[in-house]
Amino acid sequence: MANENQWSRVNRNRNMYDNHPATEPPRIPKSNGNGGPKKPRKKRHWVLAIFLWLVVLGIIGGLAGTAVFVTYANDAPNITQANLASETSSSIYDNQENAIWKLSTVDRDYANSNEIPKQLKQAVVATEDRRFYKHNGVDPIRIAGALLANIRGSSLGMQGGSTLTQQLVKLSVFSTSTADQTIKRKAQEAVLAMRVEKNFSKDEILTFYMNKVYMGHGVSGMKTASEYFYGKPLTQLSLAQLALLAGMPQSPTNYDPYLKDTSRATERRNTVLSAMVKYGAITQNQATAATKTSVTDGLQDLTTKAKLANNNRQVTDAYVKSTIAEAKALGYDTTKSGLKIYTNMDSTMQQYMYDTANGNSVAFPSEDAQIGATMTDPSNGKVVAQIGSRNNQILQATNHATLTGRSAGSSIKPLLDYGPAIEYLNWPTYRTVEDKKYKYPGTNIDVYNWDRKDMGNITMRSALTQSRNIPAARTLEEVGGASAGKFVNSLGVPTNHIPGGQDAINLDASTEQEAGAYGAIANGGTYYKPSYITKIVTADGTTHNYNTTGKRAMKTSTAFMLTDMMKGVIKPNATASDAIIPGLHQAGKSGLVAYGDNENMPDQAIKDAWFTGFTKAYALSVWTGYDWPAKNYIPWTYQDLPAQYYQRVMSYAMQNKPNTDWTAPDTVTPKVRGNIVEYEVKGEKWSNGGLPLVNSLPQSGETPAEAGISGSAAVGATTGNN
Repeated sequence: MANENQWSRVNRNRNMYDNHPATEPPRIPKSNGNGGPKKPRKKRHWVLAIFLWLVVLGIIGGLAGTAVFVTYANDAPNITQANLASETSSSIYDNQENAIWKLSTVDRDYANSNEIPKQLKQAVVATEDRRFYKHNGVDPIRIAGALLANIRGSSLGMQGGSTLTQQLVKLSVFSTSTADQTIKRKAQEAVLAMRVEKNFSKDEILTFYMNKVYMGHGVSGMKTASEYFYGKPLTQLSLAQLALLAGMPQSPTNYDPYLKDTSRATERRNTVLSAMVKYGAITQNQATAATKTSVTDGLQDLTTKAKLANNNRQVTDAYVKSTIAEAKALGYDTTKSGLKIYTNMDSTMQQYMYDTANGNSVAFPSEDAQIGATMTDPSNGKVVAQIGSRNNQILQATNHATLTGRSAGSSIKPLLDYGPAIEYLNWPTYRTVEDKKYKYPGTNIDVYNWDRKDMGNITMRSALTQSRNIPAARTLEEVGGASAGKFVNSLGVPTNHIPGGQDAINLDASTEQEAGAYGAIANGGTYYKPSYITKIVTADGTTHNYNTTGKRAMKTSTAFMLTDMMKGVIKPNATASDAIIPGLHQAGKSGLVAYGDNENMPDQAIKDAWFTGFTKAYALSVWTGYDWPAKNYIPWTYQDLPAQYYQRVMSYAMQNKPNTDWTAPDTVTPKVRGNIVEYEVKGEKWSNGGLPLVNSLPQSGETPAEAGISGSAAVGATTGNN
């Protein structure tokens, strides 16, 4: 028997081997200690290991998250009943921190709990936070639902995780800028929400919220919105109207019932009604009946309400427009509450500019004639004052000070033509330029001077001070469009093409742009982008400071030589004699834009009139014209209107400022030519175009090179451009 049992085991083992592929070597099972094969070990220990590691990592992550949360929580700002109960209007301040504008068109009317209908409270809770009465300020179930919706691509998104209490906290103490929606702020928001829930009842929290939310049109709070939109208290509104108000805070702009397309407002109102049915606040029949009501039912005409409350809003209107635009560019939502925006505006200067534009000290051709003016500080680019229109009876009118699309006329010449010629070609102020018959390159279009006459060969100084068009066009051609474009772009005047041809006397600009560009000339060549805001304090008390960094736009020699030439513009019998302020060191350039031959306007009719001038303390750019130039024009007798306005304003502005002249840098050399002190860039070569003037020939004892005449002009052999 023993032998049979042994062979049986062998046969069984042989059968085991036969189950393996022929290519696999036979494996002899290990003994289990009882003569039989050992059972294979279960290889599941790795699952347990992974699980244990996940637990450890989870604990570590939880502890780290808790530590971060606690750290953030400890830094959370204080929140008081005053923060919760009052809607802190965003305000704008001048450079002395006096309030000049509130970003709200109406006063907020606070509603007590008993003034808010039960149905409105139910509508808000049903739509915004159905578990409002069950959580303690933070709702984990709601957060989980929001995360799931976000993963699925639902429009609910992460904002859906915020409870009404958290939204109230955000509106009360935190910035609404998207840049500030960080993990830190979310953690602090949650902590403060729990504190609020601990110290206030649910009804108080809901009342705070309904008085805080922004409803569009500069209105905050649902009671104020009821009076503003319907002319009634909340208690007199219909179910359909209450549902509309309850749904608006999520997006007041999109759900505005005053829009031409009211489909989104209607859809939102109906969504609120459906939520109220699910919540048990109303029946389906009530909801159905309300959805049949037009979303515009009962709305008031807002035409008369659009007039703003502040008495000085007409005075500061343009400056505020520019300030709001800059704040938005910095990432702030100016429709929300709690912002304190501090500006560079000099209120005294702003008032004087407004009074001068709307008073009798400067005569305008008609009531409809408009103005745009910007004054900056050349040393830092800060906008001191700005006027966007005159006779501004309807607020929010066009801001002509920042309006582009109107030709700057001859006021562009120092920036596009002669500035680049000095900067890149080293032209001296006495360089010869030709004022002779000329066509724009590549065209049959003749260039004409304002008097339709030619003066032959003149100096660059004379061409600029007498505002000759032909020499300017020739200069731009010689400089080259690429170089001219680079120069003018560096001064904050953008071009969407390579300048050339008619651009020499016809490039578009705004007074804001020209004030910034001429300011760079005034300060010796450093460009500062015109800026309005000095700091913004957000609702949580955080201060954000803003300063413009200057960039070198031209050599000091270029800035000085341009300034010296433009002093001659403000002289008796010059093109801007009306800008003369006796004894004041100043410079500038005028500009007139004529109508084309096919525009059917009288001879010498003016479309746009400009003057931009500067001292070392201020740069002031002024434009005058009409909103509809095809119907109205500035008569020739009013061509000096911008210079006259400049003269009144700059005289006032410089009363208490140092009257200092510009000093020639050591990179320029003076040269006396015909009793005029001219200047050239020290040690630089330049090419003279056209025949030399008599007073440009070498003086006694000078060589042609010493006289600053080089190239073909030195031997008087050419009459063309080089």
